[in-house]
Amino acid sequence: MSDAERTVVRRLLPVLGWLRGWGGQPEAYCNRSILDAIRYLVDNGIKWRAMPADFPLWDRVYAFFRRWRDNWLVREFHDRSVAGSVSRSGGIRSDRGRDRLPVGQADAVVGAYSHGFDGGKLINGRKRRAVVDTLGLLLAVMVTAADVGDRAAAQVPLAQVSSGHHLLALVWADGGYTGSLVEYRLAGLALFLAIVKRSDDQKGFVVLPKRWIVERLFAHLMRTRRLARDFERRTASAEAVIYWSMILLMTRRLALSRPQPA
Repeated sequence: MSDAERTVVRRLLPVLGWLRGWGGQPEAYCNRSILDAIRYLVDNGIKWRAMPADFPLWDRVYAFFRRWRDNWLVREFHDRSVAGSVSRSGGIRSDRGRDRLPVGQADAVVGAYSHGFDGGKLINGRKRRAVVDTLGLLLAVMVTAADVGDRAAAQVPLAQVSSGHHLLALVWADGGYTGSLVEYRLAGLALFLAIVKRSDDQKGFVVLPKRWIVERLFAHLMRTRRLARDFERRTASAEAVIYWSMILLMTRRLALSRPQPA
């Protein structure tokens, strides 16, 4: 991290228990070194044991990563990064005259191990279900086996988004989320699910309204090499790496948008 990014990150980090007086021992390593190590791993796609000697020991870095994953601290850090940018003029989540409505879609990922087989797309691996707003910022993500149906898997991230955004009323999704999911979301969460379908007359590559926003998110994720392939053994780790990838993107943008001293 640059010094400008560190200034942004410092006020967004969750407060540690021992700093709140809840007990426990202070961490042996500086948080900046640990965060730099995780960002290096996510951005460059290295193995945990291949951590460069300039960073703390790999097992200490992995213990930090595992603790933040299991206690959902990485998601809290991500949400604080998004919320902190809302109130800032020129932040990455400024309205720019548009409504921040969610868009949902599934991305297929070929895994190193067999996690499930999708007969429709002929994929043996996992799928990433992402819900983003119309500015392309991540709202919720869920990684499942490829054989889990889109309609069944979409209920969890939609419920997470609905509980965190009470004014939410409209969600766009692709053709895989038709059928009973539309009626279930309308009755259970009072959400209107608008399906963006591809016309049968169209041939070749076509940019579809709203759906391209999710595709742009997946393009951002592919720039972090740890997500170029599904290297994680657990789906929780895969989701945590996605959040770290988005944190890396947002902190860089926030650091660039900070006003420069005269």
